[in-house]
Amino acid sequence: MAEETVNQEAAAPETSPAEDTATQPARTFTQAEVDAIIGDRLTRERAKYQDYEDLKQRAAAAETTSAELQTQKAKAAELQAQLDALQKDIEARNARDKVSAETGVPANLLTGQTEEENKALADAILKWRGPQQNYPTVPDGGTVNPFTGGATREQFESWAKANLNL
Repeated sequence: MAEETVNQEAAAPETSPAEDTATQPARTFTQAEVDAIIGDRLTRERAKYQDYEDLKQRAAAAETTSAELQTQKAKAAELQAQLDALQKDIEARNARDKVSAETGVPANLLTGQTEEENKALADAILKWRGPQQNYPTVPDGGTVNPFTGGATREQFESWAKANLNL
């Protein structure tokens, strides 16, 4: 193959084109020199992107990790909401039990979430119920059963003879 020559004029940034041609001679490159320059430049460019596939895999892994992290965050938020709801229910139940013990109103009739709400409900229930009647305690006026032991039939028979004059 015949060697081809390429003319390249190097220009300094501060000089004008008129001064450039007067002070610097034109340089001629052979095809082998041009190929070497281009090859060197391509090698440097390829070296810049040598780890592209590795970076691509890392980016994919980071996206997967990010998606998993978002899923875990959503799950954690859901579990935290459930925990908060359970704690709220426990506090409400404790408030109902406390008011029930103080007022004597059954806890299942109280539906408030706070102690104040339950006290108001208990007061309303007690007001609706009205004053409680206090019945006197009447002692059992009966006698002690003299019949002990034996079958039920025998006990009935002896009772019938004693009380029915049989």
